[in-house]
Amino acid sequence: MKKLIILRRSSQAFFLLLFVYILWSTTYPLKGILPPETFFRTNPNIVIFTSVSERLFLPGLAVCLGMLVLTLFLGRFYCGWVCPLGTVIDLTGAARKKKIPVKGRAGAKLRKIKFFLLGAVLVSALFGVQAAWVLDPMVIMARFVSLNLIPAFTSVTDRFFVFLIRDLNLYGPVQDLYSSLKMSFLGVKAHYFANSGIIFVFFVLICITALLVSRLWCRFICPLGAFYSVVSRFAVLRRVADKCVSCGECVRNCRMGAINDDNSYVKGECILCMDCVYDCLHGGTRFTFFPAGRSSVLKKDENGKRGISRREFLFMVFSSVFVSGFKWGKKKENASPVIRPPGALREDEFLSRCVRCGNCMKVCPTNGLQPAMFQAGLEGIWTPHLVPEIGYCEYNCILCGSACPTGAIPRLKLEEKKKTKLGVANVDRSSCIAWVWNAECLICEEHCPVPEKAIRIKEFNIGGRSVRRPVVDPDLCIGCGICQTKCPVRPARAITVSPLGGQGSTG
Repeated sequence: MKKLIILRRSSQAFFLLLFVYILWSTTYPLKGILPPETFFRTNPNIVIFTSVSERLFLPGLAVCLGMLVLTLFLGRFYCGWVCPLGTVIDLTGAARKKKIPVKGRAGAKLRKIKFFLLGAVLVSALFGVQAAWVLDPMVIMARFVSLNLIPAFTSVTDRFFVFLIRDLNLYGPVQDLYSSLKMSFLGVKAHYFANSGIIFVFFVLICITALLVSRLWCRFICPLGAFYSVVSRFAVLRRVADKCVSCGECVRNCRMGAINDDNSYVKGECILCMDCVYDCLHGGTRFTFFPAGRSSVLKKDENGKRGISRREFLFMVFSSVFVSGFKWGKKKENASPVIRPPGALREDEFLSRCVRCGNCMKVCPTNGLQPAMFQAGLEGIWTPHLVPEIGYCEYNCILCGSACPTGAIPRLKLEEKKKTKLGVANVDRSSCIAWVWNAECLICEEHCPVPEKAIRIKEFNIGGRSVRRPVVDPDLCIGCGICQTKCPVRPARAITVSPLGGQGSTG
């Protein structure tokens, strides 16, 4: 039996299911057995570079440093035994056995891409720009699960049960099962998210690359893999092939292309999949700590050089400085062009701290938090912003701050959150029913959650009769957006919320 491979696959399945469970159970109200930031705090790519870009120590820094210590002992185990995206890539790649081999100098040159990307993330962080989220595998996986998988699965399953019960009259046990599921995983609301199609396509493109080249993403692109690769070069667990007969079986089957034709291997590229242990027909391959003899570790690449050249390093630095131009180009007043979640940091700090994981959007009970595209500029892509046309900020909810893994949305106490200002409501007197038609409409005032009522009804004498019209008190308005959500005027609401610092005349 291939015990090590069975153990690895069991580990992959466990961590993938745990990852999905944590995101799935993070709903309203918060009830998961593990906090939503559990996995993110083990991610040095996110925690360390966000800490560097923000010049602070994020919670979880000790945890991710612990992961690096484990890497010094075991090597790049995270990519082969833990990473949720790596597991999905392996599952996708299993659909096609014959793949394009990328070895030798071509493989060595392509492997440098992920180190360029890692270097670009590091230099950008030094300039105050957090770019780790762009290609981080955990963020990509979390965004897919929260904004694609959970809404699609719950919606399809819910409609299937409704079809069985209502159209096929399968009441009794089927309805009882449906009711029990509605109390558990089907209880998660199936939300609509803008740009979810783009997020899905981006995720699928990453996965299907494994049909062409084994673990293409992990080998050539993933910055987190590059981070672990650098650390794992010093790992004490090493591959030993002291009975090698040069059959080449392990070289052909290595999913990371880490084993060379001379049976040496690039330790930083080995993810401990253990395939080579069982591919060896003579049982001559094993992994051991502090091997007494010469282990098959390749200390130089196929070109005989260590690391990247001076020209390549300078190119990496200059390209990173160009990316960091986002930081220099920000407006000094830090006014956000969109409505951010309650308590969100100043716009420049928020953009540096937010990793675009989708946790806050997924747990928003009204579906009001949506992923931005270009509403906040190119640097604000996929960050959360409130869209009152879709949903409002629930007055008694503090879940987005509880779900945020980096503190971009602080964890506010409920009483503090109720007083936190997101924006200001504005009445459009040219379309409001009460202002245009002199008809009575009190919907915005009735739904305003502020105890003192930020939207008040004032009486005006129009043509000799008393007409009541809504007026906003900008000092009391917190910009929750429920007035805009509930406004009956279409296609454009007669009352809208402007972000703090935004333009608009308050009625």
